[in-house]
Amino acid sequence: MKARGLYAALAAVLLLSGCGAGGRPDEGAGSGDAAAAEVGITETSVKVGAHFPLTGVAAPGYSEIPTGTKAYFDFVNAAGGVNGRQIEYIFRDDAYNPTQTSQVVNELVLQDQVFAIMGGLGTPTHSAVLDQLNSEGVPDLFVSSGSLLWDQPEQNPMTFGWQPDYEIEAKIIGQYVAQNFPQAKVGLFLQDDDLGRDAEIGARRFLENQIVAAERYTPGNTDVAPQIAALQASGADLVIGFNVPSYTALSQLQSLRLNYQPQWIYSNIGSDPVLVGSLLARFSEGAVTDAGLLEGVITTEYLPGVDQPDDPWTQLFQRVWDSHGGEGELTNFRVYGMAEAYTFVQALQAAGPDPTREGIVAAIEDVGSTFEGPWAAPFRYSAQRHAGIAGVEVTRITGGTTESLTPVLVTDNGEAPITEATGERAAPPANGIPDVQPAS
Repeated sequence: MKARGLYAALAAVLLLSGCGAGGRPDEGAGSGDAAAAEVGITETSVKVGAHFPLTGVAAPGYSEIPTGTKAYFDFVNAAGGVNGRQIEYIFRDDAYNPTQTSQVVNELVLQDQVFAIMGGLGTPTHSAVLDQLNSEGVPDLFVSSGSLLWDQPEQNPMTFGWQPDYEIEAKIIGQYVAQNFPQAKVGLFLQDDDLGRDAEIGARRFLENQIVAAERYTPGNTDVAPQIAALQASGADLVIGFNVPSYTALSQLQSLRLNYQPQWIYSNIGSDPVLVGSLLARFSEGAVTDAGLLEGVITTEYLPGVDQPDDPWTQLFQRVWDSHGGEGELTNFRVYGMAEAYTFVQALQAAGPDPTREGIVAAIEDVGSTFEGPWAAPFRYSAQRHAGIAGVEVTRITGGTTESLTPVLVTDNGEAPITEATGERAAPPANGIPDVQPAS
């Protein structure tokens, strides 16, 4: 990894001895020195940063993710933290604007001096800081986006994806459509960046001969009338959308105006019924009052949702939110944030009692594929792969909740086959906190 001369003086100042707590080595062992010298690490704390759209077009829903993350970190901190260290979590607003992302990440790295960036959201936004984080040796963990950019360990050794990438999600959707709608004329509604491009690769693997149109929107431009009209003119009677929630609402309202009624399939990133329902009401100025337009929409899932109150993971996250959350209710976006935080706690545990930046990256590569949690399929982490969750299940929105159309299906990029997931999802630990042993 590249040296960071900027931090050399700071490292010398921070060179402190370790103290025994929560399974950490006893004083005098000398093992605390390395961790104390690491940027963002002290004997009692570890500082983590993130960027999210707290304002702007992508703020609805996505701005709730870091509140879930913070609630789970506070839950862990209340139980003593990780190896005696409290997790200090700082998240800043980038308004889903890549220029602003660069500014806030610069602040997090240079001013706040975080140990790692964790869960930064967005394909166009996070790609703007990818080179910076890797060149400065900052762990760039569990990006909140399904772009393939996060799985390039040779080029970007510090960066890891987390959620299923858009290509494998689109592959699974494409196979489902080919098997269940073989006569459909398929249209694609895509965000015009790597999100849409990755998804199109996956969809075309099964639907090349069925796709009649591919329309793209630019993030920030809320006029999607030309794209929806073009899909209608193409004769597409089934449309697959890979877009953020605001554009689900916008595409539905424009389809309503045009009396265009294809079978809609949306990626899980844009299909939350509660959020889209509120956006429909806002954008239509009350003409549409709920998520009824989403009735029958097909989507995918890989985490339990708040519409599954009997799920043990949902129950854990509800307990976390009730005890450490802020205003508002537990939402699917907050569940997402908590699930990412749960993953980070495992990574920090795997990095050992004296974590370093390079050490946490090596630990994820070594044992990250064995991390257990609420996700439906395993991670694909190794020294050669930094790819996230390996699969999803296809579902249908019915009455504001979802019903399963397939079992959990797993695959990998390219020509890898799609198979049913094996094994049972792990149950949450009784205390709600994972217990991962340090990686070798």
